[in-house]
Amino acid sequence: MTTGTIKKVVADRGFGFIAAEDAKEYFFHRGGLDSSLDFDRLTGGERVEFEIEASAKGPRANRVRSA
Repeated sequence: MTTGTIKKVVADRGFGFIAAEDAKEYFFHRGGLDSSLDFDRLTGGERVEFEIEASAKGPRANRVRSA
């Protein structure tokens, strides 16, 4: 698992970005959140753990959960 912080949430589009401890930024979609997180309540700054998976547009965060 990789850890990071929710950097930005684009609520009306259903996605956001995580600033990871490896100094990279990862895209996430609301469908990739674990039940421990409520997308509609994310504001940024929340500590999270996630897995990195390959997608057509590059690496993205999946199975995102509270750290």
